[in-house]
Amino acid sequence: MKVTFLGTGTSQGIPVVACHCDVCRSMDFRDKRLRTSVHLQVDGLSLVIDSGPDFRQQMLREKIDKLDAIIYTHEHKDHTAGLDDVRGFNFALQKDMPLYGRKRVIDQLKLEFHYAFSDIKYPGVPRLEVNILNGNPFTIGKTTIFPIEVKHMKLPVYGFRIEDFTYITDANAIEPQEIEKIQGTKILVLNALQQNKHVSHFNLEEALVMIHKIAPDQAYLIHLSHMMGKHNDIEQLLPDNVNIAYDGLTIEM
Repeated sequence: MKVTFLGTGTSQGIPVVACHCDVCRSMDFRDKRLRTSVHLQVDGLSLVIDSGPDFRQQMLREKIDKLDAIIYTHEHKDHTAGLDDVRGFNFALQKDMPLYGRKRVIDQLKLEFHYAFSDIKYPGVPRLEVNILNGNPFTIGKTTIFPIEVKHMKLPVYGFRIEDFTYITDANAIEPQEIEKIQGTKILVLNALQQNKHVSHFNLEEALVMIHKIAPDQAYLIHLSHMMGKHNDIEQLLPDNVNIAYDGLTIEM
């Protein structure tokens, strides 16, 4: 499996247009964070988890010219707003784009991108194939994917485990029965919004406690706001088996 972090940041935090913090002024490319998303190459498949507002830019940057499906964690705009740009893949691959998400997420997509789901479509709109997730493992091609339900304050959000890789974003609580599904993961990706406590995201301390409980071989932190601080500074605070992910980072398993 090959994993590429398309984006590791978030819309939350200080608006870039008004920000003069050290992160925004940093010359370290690892501090330039687009909205959180990840690309997976596994069993000959090309999969993306979440299509945020930066989806088109991320696909072009990584030169991804084949996409077999998009899997959604939840319906918030910073994870869905780029869906319209799948039309380029429709044209290039001459097929509808399969979408995977729970019914609530698909219903929200149908509301925001109603023209793509209409019975009468004008030429060029995104062509989409809907697949509803219900919490059970599901298969794309030869690959089995296990949903992990986490809580984003009160909102249920899916993380996903594929083989020995687990990806969780937008969480501040994981129930014991869901942690059991993650146990044995070699690589864990987990959100850590900032250093101070937050109402709906793990902060750095909470993320490190959860990583210690799950005990993966290696963990990467994502969904970082400006308030987290600069990449190099935070790296100094982390255990040996934890790193800050950055846009464009690729790992192979």
